[in-house]
Amino acid sequence: MTDKLLVLTTAGSDAEARKIAQTLVERKLAACVNIVPRIHSVYRWEGKVEDAEEYLLLIKTSKSREEQVGAAIHELHSYELPECVAIAIERGSAEYLKWLGDSV
Repeated sequence: MTDKLLVLTTAGSDAEARKIAQTLVERKLAACVNIVPRIHSVYRWEGKVEDAEEYLLLIKTSKSREEQVGAAIHELHSYELPECVAIAIERGSAEYLKWLGDSV
């Protein structure tokens, strides 16, 4: 087990996804953010089933930055309730994990 995390969020547009990614990396809250374009999401919101095209952000960070990443996502996001799910990174190459830690 490491102290590194993969945080997931979605955005409604490419511009918003890029803004969130750029800001997280500039603030050293994330070492890297991958943007997966045009995912199709089906979800329940306010009692209705919704269907939307979104952009998935894969945010690489450390446990010590988790709260700050969540706060930044809420600050920068247009959604009333943005997704913010953290998954522990159990293993990875030592060199990559060191770079990740040094970058945040």
